[in-house]
Amino acid sequence: MVKVLIVDDTAFMRKLLKNILFSAGFDIVGEAENGKQAVEFYKQLKPDIVTMDIVMPEMNGIDALKEIRRLDPNAKIVMCTAVGQEQMVKMAIKLGAKGYIVKPFQAPKVIEELKKVAKV
Repeated sequence: MVKVLIVDDTAFMRKLLKNILFSAGFDIVGEAENGKQAVEFYKQLKPDIVTMDIVMPEMNGIDALKEIRRLDPNAKIVMCTAVGQEQMVKMAIKLGAKGYIVKPFQAPKVIEELKKVAKV
């Protein structure tokens, strides 16, 4: 079972992603509401995939991506982006993100992207 850490500063978005992924058979091992928490939880939980929001307080998704990739160069991180954040997504991909999903989330697209990244 693929272990996922969900990172988003909005509880509603975390719940939505959790429901989509849970129904597709993913194991949600944790939720973080900012980049700082994401890095700590990554160390503790060792997820297979991280879904990472870009815009968050304390530490944004780009900085958290850099930090997690520094700890684990093989980390699989999928960015969560709103329409209009294409430049940030391109930067994230250059920094090692494995893919991205767009808000508002559409279950089939989210599942397809995470399965592709997990190679399931």
